[in-house]
Amino acid sequence: MENRIEKKKVLFIDRDGVIVKEDQVDTFEKVIFIPHVFEALREIRKRTDYLLVLVSNQDGVGTPAFPYEDYIGPAERIFDTLKGEGIVFDDINIDFSLPEDNSPMRKPNTGMIDGYRSEEYDMSKSFVIGDRLTDMMLARNMNARGFLLNTDDVVVPEDLEDTVVMHTNSWLDILSYLTGEESLAHRTARIDRKTKETEIDLFLDLDGTGEGKIESGIPFLDHMLEQIVRHSRIDFTGYVKGDIDVDFHHTTEDIAIVLGEAILSALGEKRGIERYGFETLMMDDVVVTCAIDFSSRPEFIFDVDFTLPYVGTFPTELIRHFFRSFSNSAKCNLYLSARCGGDSHHTAEALFKAFARSIRKAVRRIPGDTRIQSTKGKL
Repeated sequence: MENRIEKKKVLFIDRDGVIVKEDQVDTFEKVIFIPHVFEALREIRKRTDYLLVLVSNQDGVGTPAFPYEDYIGPAERIFDTLKGEGIVFDDINIDFSLPEDNSPMRKPNTGMIDGYRSEEYDMSKSFVIGDRLTDMMLARNMNARGFLLNTDDVVVPEDLEDTVVMHTNSWLDILSYLTGEESLAHRTARIDRKTKETEIDLFLDLDGTGEGKIESGIPFLDHMLEQIVRHSRIDFTGYVKGDIDVDFHHTTEDIAIVLGEAILSALGEKRGIERYGFETLMMDDVVVTCAIDFSSRPEFIFDVDFTLPYVGTFPTELIRHFFRSFSNSAKCNLYLSARCGGDSHHTAEALFKAFARSIRKAVRRIPGDTRIQSTKGKL
């Protein structure tokens, strides 16, 4: 019986807008990598048998508008950085023509990669990853399919709908699709909560970079929520309307409830996460400790005394209530302590920072591990 040779599969990957931010990358300062590109490409390389092939238009390199010497340094920095992360392309194809040149090498024309039209390769199981519709046109022209890595406001025309298998703004979603591991996908959640006392609409991105904020109408609470965003590296934005004309209690409590519900939702089955996070943090005259376990069993311990009943106009007793409400809604064990006698503002801020950094550690995914961190097999 004749042995059947398995055909090779290829990922044709654009550079600007896909690996690094879209720009004419002619200085080292413009080399800004797309979030999660290292993690995704490294895992794709480890977990799949796709060849990685770069296919990029670099308009007018070698012209006065884009001198070659301005191009080559940043380009080498990009490839060297990728190599340092364990990512090496099997083939690199770069076209320097301008659109008006009508070059057969320029995407969406296939001249750069026509060599892959052979019996050695299976284009029906290959993909183009790009941020432009021309990349998706290249996929169609190669009888491959495409991942459109761009914001949702880019509309896929009807004639490309069969080509585009996914329109996403996250490399993690592409990683999840190619590996078949749902637990590797980008983790987000939206919670919309309305009561007679508050209205809150929160969008949370667990795999963010520490951007966004909530405006609650309570300045000190907003300052503390900013600490959570920055130090957890979780993105969240939201709309909050609360009865702060009565007092700050309901708004503080409900924001904590919604934040906890959003994190719990985004974690899903909690596959592959560290589960536990802890931090000891010093802020001037205060040392605080936080420990958190996303165990699905709420338990709250708060060993903190404030020297003042208020920070500005914000009651310090509501800080305890915020964390207790979060523990209940996120279904986590949460422990917080602080050395007695410190400045109340410093104590509060250090608590929120330590809390955020503990969450950051607990929700971190363990590379190469999609198990649930419990001998029970469930959290």
